[in-house]
Amino acid sequence: MHHVFIVEDDPLTLQRLAEHVRAHPELDVSGLAGSLAEAREQQAALLAADVLLIDLGLPDGDGTTLIGELQHAPKPPICLVITVFGDERSVVRAIEAGARGYLLKDSDESDLTALVLRAIGGDCPINPSIARHLLKRFHSQPATDANTGITARETEVLRCIARGYNNNEIGELLGMSVHTVRSHTKNIYSKLAVGSRGEAVFEATQLGLIDLKR
Repeated sequence: MHHVFIVEDDPLTLQRLAEHVRAHPELDVSGLAGSLAEAREQQAALLAADVLLIDLGLPDGDGTTLIGELQHAPKPPICLVITVFGDERSVVRAIEAGARGYLLKDSDESDLTALVLRAIGGDCPINPSIARHLLKRFHSQPATDANTGITARETEVLRCIARGYNNNEIGELLGMSVHTVRSHTKNIYSKLAVGSRGEAVFEATQLGLIDLKR
């Protein structure tokens, strides 16, 4: 059983999200909070959670603050943002703070548990429209020769990762086995000196290795 802690200031949305999580046999809710203060008051449950599902616009601050604080824990929960804020600044700031996924509230909530489980499995679920914001921060900068050693095939895998595809979907799209996809992903992490899909996408766009508008 995987435990999910949810931080959301709207009571109806909070309960709806909790119901979706509890409805899945592999997931349970370890805690609910409507503000940063309420979340911090439940520190034990928060740190014991496998996943933190958090809004950004909270009454006492930005959810990104809590995401950043948790990165100092010995074993921080996987932080997934679910918010109405889809602007470039919010997206980049959340990922820089340590968010492993970024979802918009207008997404289909029926897919929520699937996205949570994908994150637990190592994927980095990012709304496709959100992924494009990762490029905008550096779009005005010319692509540079980063000398990372990223191959053409690894670049194709990076583009798929940036669009939120999981390993099985990438394998089907590129005609390779899941084992090969994992191998390419491991090499990408090593060459970019990152530890997650979100970081890989961020570094790749910053270095001009991928262009999501193509």
